[in-house]
Amino acid sequence: MPVPLHQAKAELFKTLGHPVRVRVLELLCEGPQAVRDLLAATGVEASSLSQQLAVLRRAGIVTARREGSTVVYELAGADVSELMRAARRILTDLLTGQRELLAELKADELAEPTAEPTAEKRA
Repeated sequence: MPVPLHQAKAELFKTLGHPVRVRVLELLCEGPQAVRDLLAATGVEASSLSQQLAVLRRAGIVTARREGSTVVYELAGADVSELMRAARRILTDLLTGQRELLAELKADELAEPTAEPTAEKRA
């Protein structure tokens, strides 16, 4: 029985749901990268990076090729790069809205008159 589309999408988003994997994809949006460069840029241990790259490879999001003794990773397609750009746009919009809400809350706080404490609160 085929997997429903919404379930397949959820699995894709689960695959993307790790900070190291997201960072790797951001780096690969800039172009193919050798593992040593990914290690330096992510600051994680080699075993951890290897695990995260394996998850991305199994999902078909990245590909790997060997160049001599070096393994180079790249995005499996331009759609992954577009997805990362879309995520950045969505986050920018969300955070902009939150910043505007925060500014509004602070302005309201400053505009509220401070009430004198009642006799009950002074005691």
